[in-house]
Amino acid sequence: MAAKSPKMYIDGKWLDSSSGKTFEDHNPYTGDVYANVPAGNAEDTRSAIDAAKAAFPEWAATPPAAKRQIFLKAADVMESRQDDLVQAMMEEVGGTIGISMFQMGFVPGLFRMAASAAYDVKGEIIPADHANSFFMAMRQPAGVVACFAPFNVPYILGSRSFTLPIAYGNTAVLKPSEDAPLTGGLLLAEIFEEAGLPPGVLNVVTSTREAAEEIGDEMIANPSVRRISFTGSTEVGRVIAEKAGRHLKRAVLELGGKDPLIILGDADVDYAIDAAAWGAFLHQGEICMSTERIIVEKSIAKEFTEKLKERAESLPMGDPTDPATAIGPLINQRAVDKVHNQVEEAVSAGANLVTGGQHDNLVYHPTVVTDVKPDMQLFREQTFGPVAPIVVVDDAEEALAVANDSDYGLSSGILTNDFNRALDMAMRLETGMVHIGDQTVNDEPQAPFGGVKGSGYGRFGGQAALDEFTELRWINVQRVPRTFP
Repeated sequence: MAAKSPKMYIDGKWLDSSSGKTFEDHNPYTGDVYANVPAGNAEDTRSAIDAAKAAFPEWAATPPAAKRQIFLKAADVMESRQDDLVQAMMEEVGGTIGISMFQMGFVPGLFRMAASAAYDVKGEIIPADHANSFFMAMRQPAGVVACFAPFNVPYILGSRSFTLPIAYGNTAVLKPSEDAPLTGGLLLAEIFEEAGLPPGVLNVVTSTREAAEEIGDEMIANPSVRRISFTGSTEVGRVIAEKAGRHLKRAVLELGGKDPLIILGDADVDYAIDAAAWGAFLHQGEICMSTERIIVEKSIAKEFTEKLKERAESLPMGDPTDPATAIGPLINQRAVDKVHNQVEEAVSAGANLVTGGQHDNLVYHPTVVTDVKPDMQLFREQTFGPVAPIVVVDDAEEALAVANDSDYGLSSGILTNDFNRALDMAMRLETGMVHIGDQTVNDEPQAPFGGVKGSGYGRFGGQAALDEFTELRWINVQRVPRTFP
């Protein structure tokens, strides 16, 4: 199949980069060139920001009913294009049918939620102590939002970066990952163009990995940008935060995770296997919420480990376009090397490799490791691969301590038949999200999504997003002239 030749999307036009250069976007399973993509630069980024700035006044003043119709149409367009969008997910980032279809349900739901969110930009009347004063608190869109999206779950994370912000009346410039420029950006622009979004409201700039810093600096420093929406690694998130702080710009940062799943001794072991396997192995573990530490109470640890080994060894691996495949390729060789190095380091330090620990090209086998200790990278660092590290504990209190022994704090799960104990543990877990009776991978558009500690700050979704992407202003009306001393 011939490689695709997409264009960038700026001010409602499909354009080559100003330099005329392109870069190769590879299919991670076959190694073939999936697309030759415009290699954008700072000049292209300035053009996109200028377009967003010019579009902002009219879009901010657009009635919510008109915005609503666009988002409802976008949801319909996405559903009508489900087959080709799923195929693109499989070919560009190696997503299997499970993660691809999860996005096909989530993103139209996000668009339909945004349709109603257009009506959420409202304020309140504030009591005034001065008898002749009338106080109002008003919410207004902030302006241009700079959006950065990663490769791993591109339809969700690309859409989430700009959907609610533009529903509130902002405009956006999106830079998708160089590993997912189509699924993470350009295909989303196609959907909104067909839905009738005015030119300049959403702009997409694609670039190489090498140009990411140049483009990122422009997106942060440009005075027309008023908000930053970033999902990605903690390492890059720290850089974004530092640069945003230098320019006094507010950022929402959803960063990495080392998400714990606590399984207590009274849990249903078979259900725990289902939950842990889904949380650890879905999309090859390339999800910020993937279950990356399984903390099991000693009384059921042996049975749990044996059954998880059987489940891991039963998962079909290989071609992500095969509906039977559960484990597809990691995104590139760097990702494989990182996963394998963490596994090898743990085993050399005394961990027990139960199964896995090998790969066929970029397909890393589902891996189970026991006797994982806090001084190992496999315990400390985000893995982003299909690896299930198991830590055995004596009781619930030790499980809680182990779970909180992390620089990250994104998502967590608790499996137990004692709801009161689970709720008490949830209140003390140091994560932005806790899922009782479930594993760690959960997301819905109306929920406040985000983490604490090294997993970032700010929240996407629901009422929380309104707080992040609008300005709250106090307007004071003196109904009669004041008397000044």
